[in-house]
Amino acid sequence: MSPTLTPIAPRQVALLPSIFKRRYDLNRAYVMSLSNANLLQNFYLEAALESFRQKPEQIHWGWEAPTCQLRGHFLGHWLSAAAGLYAATGDAEAKAKADAVVSELARCQESNGGEWAGSIPPQYLDRIAAGQRIWAPHYTLHKTLMGLYDMYALTGSAQALEVLDRWSRWFHRWTGQFTRAQLDDILDVETGGMLEVWANLYGVTGRADHLDLIQRYDRPRLFEPLLAGEDVLTNMHANTTIPEVLGAARAWEVTGEPRWRAIVEAYWRQAVTERGHFATGGQTSGEIWTPRHEQAARLSDKNQEHCTVYNMMLLADRLLRWTGDLAYADYYERNLYNGILAQQHRETGMIAYFLPLEPGGVKAWGSPTDDFWCCHGTLVQAHTLHTSAVYYEGADGLVVSQYIPSALDWQRGAARVRVTQTDEPQHQATRRPESRAVRLTVECSEPAEFTLTLRLPWWLAGAPTVLLNGAPVATDSARAISIRRTWQTDRLEITLPKRLTSYGLDDQPSTVAFMDGPVVLAGLCGEERPLIGDRDDPRTLMAPENEREWTTWMTGYRTYGQERNIRFVPLYEVTDQPYTVYFPVRPAR
Repeated sequence: MSPTLTPIAPRQVALLPSIFKRRYDLNRAYVMSLSNANLLQNFYLEAALESFRQKPEQIHWGWEAPTCQLRGHFLGHWLSAAAGLYAATGDAEAKAKADAVVSELARCQESNGGEWAGSIPPQYLDRIAAGQRIWAPHYTLHKTLMGLYDMYALTGSAQALEVLDRWSRWFHRWTGQFTRAQLDDILDVETGGMLEVWANLYGVTGRADHLDLIQRYDRPRLFEPLLAGEDVLTNMHANTTIPEVLGAARAWEVTGEPRWRAIVEAYWRQAVTERGHFATGGQTSGEIWTPRHEQAARLSDKNQEHCTVYNMMLLADRLLRWTGDLAYADYYERNLYNGILAQQHRETGMIAYFLPLEPGGVKAWGSPTDDFWCCHGTLVQAHTLHTSAVYYEGADGLVVSQYIPSALDWQRGAARVRVTQTDEPQHQATRRPESRAVRLTVECSEPAEFTLTLRLPWWLAGAPTVLLNGAPVATDSARAISIRRTWQTDRLEITLPKRLTSYGLDDQPSTVAFMDGPVVLAGLCGEERPLIGDRDDPRTLMAPENEREWTTWMTGYRTYGQERNIRFVPLYEVTDQPYTVYFPVRPAR
């Protein structure tokens, strides 16, 4: 189906120096540090191709241990991440490393008889069909299948597509033996993104057997109640369902059947619009959806599983492309700062599976080779995508969706267009600026007429100002500014006012988190402390701390007038220290 907005190819966008470039580089270093032999260790075991000669401390452990029922899941994420690195920058080293992995998977497939290429035995699926307990084999296999697809889609690997296609024959034959009711029982055991894999493959081949797989991996026990408006999500394992709905989204794109899109829209209403979320934008506690607008009793050490943040951002991106509604870009931005950045260690690049929101929470970081949780996988994928959500092409021009320092090369008719986006430091301000200043330069090889649309973010604290070549531009919309003109060499200066705000729990509004624009602030204290002030105006209880060093505006705050004052920093800067996000606030007497 034709989207309203089309994402710009990632390689047309280059990250410029910023937190996003630093985090991208940290992630790439981790992806490239892992050896192919260890990534493939469980595939070799299943195919009886290699025996381990390494010392125990040299192999991958945790969920990748040869004794774990999810063993091998990470390799699929890794392939998707390596393909993403290549798609974003033309990273030839990452592609060569990933091509070698695909070649070894093809060798494993041949050793297994020409179809099966998994890291676990096919009997695991037979066991769930027999009603026996086994830990999510479809979830594990989906990761490898999706990694193969991404290698084809993002790097052009014909071998990856061949391995995927040959493997699909096994699934078509295996699923063909079951009735719909039996398939429903099987798919109740965490199916992961299997539906999306088959929809992707059908989009490439158009073959009847791949359409069969889409229909067989339908999830009527989840989808039909969603369509009926029932609350089927409260207390349901969240990351079981989000990939299934991403599958429905892809099924709509490749088949055009309206039911698939209706499922996605119903899910978004259930998960976001009618449920509410934490100040971070994330949801879940202990991996399950919280009740609608009832989060106070769910603040814990296990909030906001990283996988759910990542997958909901993918869903928001899909809906943005379909509808052009920039509210989905707002959702993406909130989760980008307070999930994707906040759950990656800013020095080591490692992952925090959960983001604790209980008082005195501490982020628990994974290790490079001893854990390999599911969130290790979404970590390495998430930080390859920073170039993919900044710019979109619409019917009459270009949309700036995210404010991330970057340079875009774009073709508009015969004109080559370069758009450069930078943050302006506002050095001349006397105090820390209560605004974000962005500069866009547009340079065209020849005059080009198009509309440039700028998202006006949800956190604006006043009317933005936009100067085009020094002259003011009218800003009469709350959602976006659209400028249509013939561009050649032009400069836009955009000032986005922001201020400290509070974000209360829906069912306990006097307990609030504090935000600086889109960024959640963390109080550096090991317990909940009541604060005195106006909960709707955080400036009545905190002020900038150490606001400038040389030419750099700092990001910290400190409370004042409290029994014990507290420092606040962006949640994404917190590493190992205890912190608190939500504080009860009462007015001064």
